[in-house]
Amino acid sequence: RVQLVESGGGTVQSGGSLRLSCEVSNAVDNDYCMGWFRQFEGKEREEVGRIDPDGTPRYTQYPDSVKGRFTVSRDAATGTVYLQMNSLTQEDTAMYYCAAGPIGRWCAFISGAAGFRAWGQGTQVIISS
Repeated sequence: RVQLVESGGGTVQSGGSLRLSCEVSNAVDNDYCMGWFRQFEGKEREEVGRIDPDGTPRYTQYPDSVKGRFTVSRDAATGTVYLQMNSLTQEDTAMYYCAAGPIGRWCAFISGAAGFRAWGQGTQVIISS
């Protein structure tokens, strides 16, 4: 069973940047979509980006609030997935999660958070004023 571990969260001042990492273990191969989500306290998870096995990022599900600021990338050799976040604001304060889709299913065929089969434990991001 694939296991995901996020890292890179922390506290950063408004206007700063963070790069989150999602390490993948126990994967047979890298033939699956990976997604990044965030969850504000008391709210449902919100997708902020996903990426296909070939390294093509897909931003069709992400909110306008992160457009142009968040970038998803993938290391083909290790399977590690990254979320680069720039120009951070206090509205970005949340718990961030990575998720893996079913093997062989690319991002266009996954609908919403429910379509992802495995989740990491999350990493907290806090943006201070």
